[in-house]
Amino acid sequence: MTIRSLLVANRGEIAVRIVQAARALGIRTVQAHSAADRDMLAVKLADAAVEIGPPSAMKSYLNIDAVLKAALEAGVDAVHPGYGFLSENAAFAEAVEKAGLVFIGPSAEAIRLLGDKVEARKVAQRAGVPTVPGSDGRVESLDAARALVESIGFPVMIKAAAGGGGRGIRIAETMEDFERHFPQASAEALAAFGDGGLYLEKVIARARHVEVQILGDGKDAIHCFERECSLQRRRQKVWEEAPSQALSEAVRKALCDSAVALAREVGYRGAGTVEYLYDDIEGRFYFIEVNTRIQVEHPVTEMITGIDLVQEMIRIAGGAKLSVRQEDVKVRGHAIECRINAEDPAKGFMPAPGTVTRLIVPEGEGIRFDTMLYEGYTVPPFYDSLLGKLIVHAETREACLARLGQALDGLVIEGLATTIPLHAALARDAAVAGGAVHTRFLEQWLETGLSTPPATLKEIA
Repeated sequence: MTIRSLLVANRGEIAVRIVQAARALGIRTVQAHSAADRDMLAVKLADAAVEIGPPSAMKSYLNIDAVLKAALEAGVDAVHPGYGFLSENAAFAEAVEKAGLVFIGPSAEAIRLLGDKVEARKVAQRAGVPTVPGSDGRVESLDAARALVESIGFPVMIKAAAGGGGRGIRIAETMEDFERHFPQASAEALAAFGDGGLYLEKVIARARHVEVQILGDGKDAIHCFERECSLQRRRQKVWEEAPSQALSEAVRKALCDSAVALAREVGYRGAGTVEYLYDDIEGRFYFIEVNTRIQVEHPVTEMITGIDLVQEMIRIAGGAKLSVRQEDVKVRGHAIECRINAEDPAKGFMPAPGTVTRLIVPEGEGIRFDTMLYEGYTVPPFYDSLLGKLIVHAETREACLARLGQALDGLVIEGLATTIPLHAALARDAAVAGGAVHTRFLEQWLETGLSTPPATLKEIA
């Protein structure tokens, strides 16, 4: 089907990104928005806009009936869910298709299968992808879980079967911890996801978080190499880069090939990400999950490959085959992305919504800023704190870090606190420059103070 118009069922910087990608393809856009988002940039850029509900996400961006009503009344051909909200909701994908519209993403069946962490693990095993030692499926009782933990050893991670985004996870260091956390985790998972099912995984010490970007058209699949996302706070990614400096070429090939094998196992359609833990000590990687949507950090892959992932997923949803062959996907240089959030690093990352009184965006070769901001815009307090993403590209990682530092110095957002000072410090940190990072690095770094001047974030805030 030729897509001539689409509804953007999301907000913030990803909504702007989708509008721009669709425009480049000659596609008309209609921006869905809550009452709190009437003035957001995507509304101003889209060809049309429609209000779908009050500020509460549950009554607007997560309201399937409201989004579908808006799409049908707007007369669009397709719906792009972006990331978050309804992007990995199989019921929403089904509802869109039943309404005679195109869902720009994988099939509802694939979302449902891969969205269940236990079932996704089974798919990975069928595809020959290594998985973290742990339960083969859901653990049905505390007694069964206790026996399994005794066999795999501590520390162990208790994970919600229907979880995602780092939520619904508890780590137990001892059996006493485990027996306390297990029922709490189940109750938390039930409240957050409507599913109290749990599974267990061995904790990999000093693990790196590495993920592979995949593209599939339902019949064939390719990879666009990997990204490293090890710098995290509270299991939320803060800084991403591509390619990973930790991998040998042999490991890189095996890792990327395994992601393609998994994609082909389910006949994957659209853009997706296969996430792994990489054991830096043993040189082994382990599958953890699949994100069946575009990722926040997709720009670093675009910068090193030259492939517009959002345009590609729109084309595929319209029935096109992959426009690029695996042998044509090459890595060029290095790219780093910093997530700029409305949070105050000097005050425990306290949320800091407010009005942008001054905005200066750095420009130049290899610099990109994906954002929803403009001077005079008031950031609402109802949603995720992400304001934008500063992405830089250069021929080497060393040059990329230097360019990043300069770009951060040139990025000015006044009127509210942001995480720019945190990234400026990280860009000049000796350990970060040396690549000696892991998934617990940033939290330890924040607890002990910076390894290079300035000594505290308050000095650069």
